[in-house]
Amino acid sequence: MRFKKEEIPKEVDTKDFVMHETVMGAMNVGYEIYKREVDASAFFKGLPDNRCQAEHWGYVLKGRFKVDYGDHEETFSQGDVYYLKPGHIPHVFPETELLEFSPKAEYDKTMKVVAKNMAAMKA
Repeated sequence: MRFKKEEIPKEVDTKDFVMHETVMGAMNVGYEIYKREVDASAFFKGLPDNRCQAEHWGYVLKGRFKVDYGDHEETFSQGDVYYLKPGHIPHVFPETELLEFSPKAEYDKTMKVVAKNMAAMKA
């Protein structure tokens, strides 16, 4: 199985970001494009410590973002390969593009809560 990042199916398209996602084996693969600054803290309400509970491995194609672990922050920028452990909150800056890989089972549990929170924010 092979995709060019732009060929990964588009799952979310808002004024703030675009998310392309597919499953490869036991991993979720995401190509994310951030048009505006996004503080994702509201997305994770209801999860343990109100933080993302999935692991992510990725590569910053363009731009930068930071993650808050509560006791420290980490910042990643263009060209960085990264690992995010569970318990983080991302804050992504405009014109950032990421290619990210996450174990599907944990990612799905987290995204179920994120989808519910996003729907509530639209209402």
